[in-house]
Amino acid sequence: MTLERRTERLVMRAWREADLEPFAEMNADPEVMEFFPGILTRAASDALAARAQARLREDGWGLWALEVDGRFAGFTGLARPSWDRSMVEVGWRLPRWAWGHGYATEAAREALAVGFDDVGLAEIVSFTAVPNERSQAVMRRIGMTRDLAGDFDYPTIPEGHPMRRSVLYRITRP
Repeated sequence: MTLERRTERLVMRAWREADLEPFAEMNADPEVMEFFPGILTRAASDALAARAQARLREDGWGLWALEVDGRFAGFTGLARPSWDRSMVEVGWRLPRWAWGHGYATEAAREALAVGFDDVGLAEIVSFTAVPNERSQAVMRRIGMTRDLAGDFDYPTIPEGHPMRRSVLYRITRP
């Protein structure tokens, strides 16, 4: 399995040192992080990129750095949540300039293909905070179905936090 994946408009690739600054800027943007518990410090952002790169190197799949026309455009890919290693989720985070172009959908479809065709997964999930309609729309566009019985309180977000309640979407191997 190759660490680099290409779609019609995107490159999904290993992380580079040059990605850290724009990644930190994206993770410090309150609008990008609206549906997360809060923005990330530079140290937390760098640590997330390092974990993502380690998973790619060790597993051959994970959270790829996303590139559009040579420009860093966030990440997309597959990950095992720290609180439930039995599942694999598809996820994405893009800077505001990359919103509204279909990049998240295009990249997520490629990530699903890796998960089903290369890794051999039977099911992939995705989840987000209840009010995050934009991400839920991507989930529906890539063929996922909401599991109404699966909505849950995100275990690492404190009780009472407005982003704790999460929706769960699923898709099985075609």
